[in-house]
Amino acid sequence: MHELLSQHKSYLTNVRSYIARLPGLSTTAVKVLETCNNPQASPNDLNRVISLDPVLTGQVLRLINSAYYSLRHPVSSLTRAIIMLGINTVKNLVLSFAILENLRHKQSFRALSAEKFWTHSLGVGVIAKCLARVKGVSLTDQEEFFVCGLLHDLGKIPLNHQFPDEYFQVLDLARRSHWSLAHAEDVVFGFDHGTIGCLIAEKWRLSPALNEGLGYHHQPDKSLPEHQQLVFIVALADIFSQLMDIGSCESASTGTGFAEFLMERVGVDWPELYDMRDTVVAEIDKAKIFLQISE
Repeated sequence: MHELLSQHKSYLTNVRSYIARLPGLSTTAVKVLETCNNPQASPNDLNRVISLDPVLTGQVLRLINSAYYSLRHPVSSLTRAIIMLGINTVKNLVLSFAILENLRHKQSFRALSAEKFWTHSLGVGVIAKCLARVKGVSLTDQEEFFVCGLLHDLGKIPLNHQFPDEYFQVLDLARRSHWSLAHAEDVVFGFDHGTIGCLIAEKWRLSPALNEGLGYHHQPDKSLPEHQQLVFIVALADIFSQLMDIGSCESASTGTGFAEFLMERVGVDWPELYDMRDTVVAEIDKAKIFLQISE
């Protein structure tokens, strides 16, 4: 038992060191977050920060003019784009681009398939946003549900990168035992990707809501009450993405009972979920622009 605990401690120390070595957010991204977190900030204030970075300016304009937003007329003004999207949405989008640029490298993936991982992540983001819309979440807040879904599994990346052999064991154990991947991770490493997600959120100073989503989407009832709607919806989106076989991260065979618990807490039923399928597939295709922009 002592040797096992020592090994688990060694895994966690190794991952902490890996996260510490990750690049920090760019100077522009940090300034964007600081500006957006100022209650007195205006679209012009945000425009002044973003416009100093031609790449980021191009990313924001490319996104708002993409099929993801399906606007009738193209937008060429950054200030106009910020006004249309809203300061909170721009903050979340800039954050997503910054994180994806740091973690989308092929060398980050060894035991996991990068393509399947990000397809699953996009699916969870799209489903979470759709569920938020169904539950009457304001338009300006819906993007946070998408971003949380997109980033929810970031904790898997350091684990599969640093310990590919052990992560293959995790995948095999989850498959053979019909366990969730999080449970298999806990057996092998002594912690799961939610724990690592929280460490990444701390590294990049993500919002408390995103921190909770990354950390507790497999145990949403342990999240802080003020963030539980977000965390429960992301957790349900994760399960439904598995059931729809969007990407591939873990077995959906473990998800039905948990899904019913989540549906009760979120306040939706199976027909409502399945009515979303066609919309979800179409929206995922549009949302691929996030991955294209970050390349």
